[in-house]
Amino acid sequence: MRFINPMRSLIRFFQLAAAFAVFTAAPAGLVAQNDAAAPGTPAAASSSGTDAPTATESIVEHLNAADHASDKLTDSFLLKLGIDPDSSTGRYLAAAVIVLLAFLLRRVVIRAFFALLNRLLGKLESGLYTRLSHALEKTLSLVVLIIGFVIALKVLHLSPALNKGINYAYAFAIMLALFWLALRVTGALADHLHALAKKNDLGVTAFMPWIKSALMGIVFVFGALVIAQGMGANVSAFLAGLGIGGLALALAAQDTVANVFGAVVVAVDQPFRIGETVQIGAFTGTVEHVGIRSTRLRTPQKTLVTIPNKTMASESIVNLSRITQRRVEITIGLTYDTTADQLDEIVEEIRRITKAEDAVDPDSIVVQFTNFGASSLDIWLLFMTKTADFVPHLEARQRISLAIMRAVEQRGLSFAFPTHTLELGASASRALGKKPKD
Repeated sequence: MRFINPMRSLIRFFQLAAAFAVFTAAPAGLVAQNDAAAPGTPAAASSSGTDAPTATESIVEHLNAADHASDKLTDSFLLKLGIDPDSSTGRYLAAAVIVLLAFLLRRVVIRAFFALLNRLLGKLESGLYTRLSHALEKTLSLVVLIIGFVIALKVLHLSPALNKGINYAYAFAIMLALFWLALRVTGALADHLHALAKKNDLGVTAFMPWIKSALMGIVFVFGALVIAQGMGANVSAFLAGLGIGGLALALAAQDTVANVFGAVVVAVDQPFRIGETVQIGAFTGTVEHVGIRSTRLRTPQKTLVTIPNKTMASESIVNLSRITQRRVEITIGLTYDTTADQLDEIVEEIRRITKAEDAVDPDSIVVQFTNFGASSLDIWLLFMTKTADFVPHLEARQRISLAIMRAVEQRGLSFAFPTHTLELGASASRALGKKPKD
């Protein structure tokens, strides 16, 4: 019992100290604001010509307001243990106990709380919740350690100069922890969106890594400016200079900006995906990579073509991988000694051969005698394959062509080829008929 009672006192002390350090911030801030706002008061008179306090100054002010209460709790705790509150040994003992409890709270209580929360909400099967929970757990653990170390240092009654440094270090550490939390939450949201895009096979999947990098960069710059403003830096002058420099940079990087917007257009419109065969301008190939600045194609000759993304906004993009059927046209030329009946019969036979092919869409078949050519009677055959696969379409075309050759051969007909008939006059004939002189 002698051991249990002091431990209960230690736990109660740390709970009260931590709660007081956190929850006295709002009342202290409200009191300070009310005192400053009250007309005719010294606080109002002194603050009328000064700027609003920074975030660091507000945190330091709230921390100073909690010092007196923490001293009372420490003295009460040491007296219960029979230790002189003014002795350095008692102060160091209290500080060590506070640090130990901070580690225990971080490793046991917080982990147990999030484990229970994950068990209760595990049925949601939400990847976003898991990522956010992990980010919040890490940040909360860091904040608990920061508060524990600050309370332990305050208990030691260090010099005013050291106390002032501790106050500002505490304020900076808290802002840095919140900044870290914002980065982790942004990364968790980006990873969740990336997983959803990949699961649904969206075209924006290829752009998610650099979208995440851009979001993280924006949060990083914004957080750095907020921390600098909180520490009392003049951010306004920096932003003014940054605006002028940004204008000069934008003028110098017009092509880069155009490429970035071209990448955004590709991500939104999704005219192609990685692995598809496309024709962009004069180049045809398979898409291997889509980046912020350029898109890379692998041509049929196995060469690598890099196309700037700004070209996507001005060039027509033909996606050869998204055709649903392949169109086949064949012109069959027969000789002029083919009679009309034979021609009508062979047209019907070609129509029958084409309809008998399983790979051909029967609704797309067109077979007609169309033209009196220079040296042939032309029959035009048109059909669409059921699939867009290249090799099966060639195989179907070959089977139909061979069947047409056999049908023409069985009917004693002949395929025409370009011929010219030369008729000579009488004088030319006589000239050619003369025998050469010896």
